[in-house]
Amino acid sequence: MSLPSEPSVLPPVTSIADAIARMEQISAALPPDDGLACFNRMYLQVTEEVGQQVTAGFFADPAFTSALDVTFANLYLDAADNVDSPGSVPLAWRPLTQARADKGIEPIQFALAGMNAHINHDLPIAVVQTCQELGTTPTSDAHLSDYQKIDRLLDAIEQSVRQSFENAAERAVDRHIQAVCNLIACWSITSARDVAWANCLLLWQVRNDPVAYQLVCDSLAAGANLASHLLLVAV
Repeated sequence: MSLPSEPSVLPPVTSIADAIARMEQISAALPPDDGLACFNRMYLQVTEEVGQQVTAGFFADPAFTSALDVTFANLYLDAADNVDSPGSVPLAWRPLTQARADKGIEPIQFALAGMNAHINHDLPIAVVQTCQELGTTPTSDAHLSDYQKIDRLLDAIEQSVRQSFENAAERAVDRHIQAVCNLIACWSITSARDVAWANCLLLWQVRNDPVAYQLVCDSLAAGANLASHLLLVAV
């Protein structure tokens, strides 16, 4: 099943609520076992939680956090919009979009491969773009502390997703499931976000040098692509 194709290129979302609505459309358009749908469910849960916490005053700078969340979401939505045009899908997202119909891959693998592409490639770019749009820098104000607050939200959600996959008693003796658990155990959202922050600082330093900036982005894409291939090994 394909995503809606009219219009062929949807405009970027401009709010967290719009991002949530678009993710809900993606969920409605895809079968639940589609690889993109597996990631989308996890990302929708994260985005809803961030939106609630922005409203609740959890962040020191809710305007920046909201703007970053929207910019970040648009990078994923651009990949999702092009899922049926393989050549248009960003390199970091291609392993997931190409394998999304593979029945030998577990839903948790798809979810983490999507997180890998989104965090290791998209997130540093999103931070730099947001800072440029708002006339600030990654090291200004409370940006880092708010970024780390999201880590706490993500950690709880990640654990919930992992537990829903791992905890069933009948799965404890399933060697196939155990192999999947071993495969994904070494991948951590928090660790990936720590690396993404370091990469955003690097991107920020070369933001005015188009060649250097593109080289860093290409390196991030290639690394995310390789990691997702490893996460999506059918075991």
